[in-house]
Amino acid sequence: MLPYTAYLRVYQPLEAFPSAERAYWKEYAESADRPRRVEALAAEHRDSLRRLASAPPVPAPRAESGDAYVRRMGGRTYVCPWQTRLRSWLGLREFREATPARLRPAYLPDGVCEEADEAFRRWRERGEPLRTRILTSTWTVPLPWFAPFAPEERCLMLDRGADPVAAPPRVLLYVTEVARARERLERVVGVLQEHVGDSAPLAGAERLEDWLAAVAHPEALLELDYGGLVYLLDDEALREDESVAEIDAAVNGLDNGEDELAVAMYQRVTGRWKAVQALEHAN
Repeated sequence: MLPYTAYLRVYQPLEAFPSAERAYWKEYAESADRPRRVEALAAEHRDSLRRLASAPPVPAPRAESGDAYVRRMGGRTYVCPWQTRLRSWLGLREFREATPARLRPAYLPDGVCEEADEAFRRWRERGEPLRTRILTSTWTVPLPWFAPFAPEERCLMLDRGADPVAAPPRVLLYVTEVARARERLERVVGVLQEHVGDSAPLAGAERLEDWLAAVAHPEALLELDYGGLVYLLDDEALREDESVAEIDAAVNGLDNGEDELAVAMYQRVTGRWKAVQALEHAN
């Protein structure tokens, strides 16, 4: 869990869970002791640091997390389990695929990775689903993540806090119903297929479509949370960030034959996020 990370989360209604899980999450949502939203990111981050700083490091928890993000809307309770163990296993797999074998021991001892791999193998043999309901992205927000939302679904809260690890008082997020998100994504995919063809934006939108179809209940909620990225942008930059509106304008421009508008909006949003991503390598 890095501090400069954005999140895309699916919140399932309680009735979407099997009865035993439903009872657990209902009690959890009503508990006064569970981590509140402003504490949850910091709690996840502290747990990750504690495991990786131990001797030997523990790349994935030995048991799945019993925590979740909770939302209430329209008199209903929605839950997004952290799935920390599964997300850690998948993250470890990505790390090993992306890192040359000779460099891996500098980060994690081979024996530790092999032990985690064996636990993951046993878990998979039980037929457990591999898809998580939380996607993460460090140092940037992938452009397809903006497509499922509408500009009016934005929530921006500003404060003078400056610590990306402590409970964040600064928040920029979007929340929508999954049914609406899938309709918007379907339209975006159709426009890109017609006017752009095979491309990275189309592939990204299609992958997001597949993910939502696989993990989301029809009455679920979808949330885009800038997470720790809000600490890379000052108040003015956050107020002026209209990435969702710009992606929407670019798609409308393509659909209506307004190519100059589409290009201008696309360049504006890509320029913003390239500048943010470049901070990863700044001194």
